[in-house]
Amino acid sequence: MSIKIKTEDEIQKMRVAGKLAADVIEMIQPHVIAGVTTGHLNQIMHDYMVNEQQTIPATLNYHGFPASSCISINQVVCHGIPDDKKKLKNGDIVNIDVTVIKEGYHGDTSRMFEIGTVKPFASRLNKVAHECLWLGIQQVKPDATLYDVALAIQTHAEKNNFTVVKEYCGHGIGADFHEAPQVLHYTQPELKEIILKPGMVFTIEPMINLGKSDVKLLADNWTVVTKDRKLSAQWEHTLTVTQTGFEIFTLRTDEQPVLPVH
Repeated sequence: MSIKIKTEDEIQKMRVAGKLAADVIEMIQPHVIAGVTTGHLNQIMHDYMVNEQQTIPATLNYHGFPASSCISINQVVCHGIPDDKKKLKNGDIVNIDVTVIKEGYHGDTSRMFEIGTVKPFASRLNKVAHECLWLGIQQVKPDATLYDVALAIQTHAEKNNFTVVKEYCGHGIGADFHEAPQVLHYTQPELKEIILKPGMVFTIEPMINLGKSDVKLLADNWTVVTKDRKLSAQWEHTLTVTQTGFEIFTLRTDEQPVLPVH
């Protein structure tokens, strides 16, 4: 497995792409309300990327994916396909995942939204999943390993009686949408061999389930749901390893680390 170390020029392009991806998520926020269709949200984001940012929506036509974003509601774990007939409703939890390409480089990020008043257990799942992301990020520094990242995420999820999806993971990213390494969110011995070095760029994007970790792929060959139909939540950032720690490329304006209070 060859993990690309990005040059300073590449890092700067990743910074730009990451900021643009974060801007899409911030732009769409006021539109994510009860009654709106996921297809309409996708169209707003597509138009913003193409017309305002002059970016390329990376998911559109990626291996045949039909939309410019992934919008995953409630029990949908990831890769939910936006639909002009699918309306958000009060109590839903929703992940919106966007990746933009600018000057040949990718910025990839996602966040959860709560529609109206959601059940306390749903809000707690969102909160813990967000904490899992940040606990994983906090492990990133030179000479740490991807095992450290996975251990932090899995430990926090399971301490809160949630489970970690194993079939889908984070990934290296750059000029290619998906590069080495695979960034697992649960511990495996081989992760100890992936030592973090300055210039590595990857996503951390834990998918945390309310029920069991088992998932299944629907007949559209994209949409992934929990087998037990219980809720799933995911947050994602793109970041690089620096000389002293990490730099997040997809940080949103005024976003602060969200870590559990002990």
